[in-house]
Amino acid sequence: MMKNVLFVCSQNKLRSPTAEQAFSDWPGIETASAGTNNDAENPLSSELVEWADIIFVMERTHRTKLQTRYRAAMKKARLICLDIPDDYQFMEPALVELLKAKVTRYL
Repeated sequence: MMKNVLFVCSQNKLRSPTAEQAFSDWPGIETASAGTNNDAENPLSSELVEWADIIFVMERTHRTKLQTRYRAAMKKARLICLDIPDDYQFMEPALVELLKAKVTRYL
């Protein structure tokens, strides 16, 4: 059975798209990414939250925004905070390594 995995950061420019791409060929999962800010590349929506089985947020502030704005849509999703600061570039090897170290155990 496929699991839907959503990665969330603020702007959906660096961390969450890196995570989406890093796990896109992972067996048994479907990936997507979004940002909590209104001007994000791909803004978070109720539809995305409802779609997800697991939601990985990069920071506690993202978890708080998600729980506040999308509580009704979060019926089934498991919410996990990775505590990854906004200190990385898109597809930076150190970020990919950190993501794989923190995310893999939940998949």
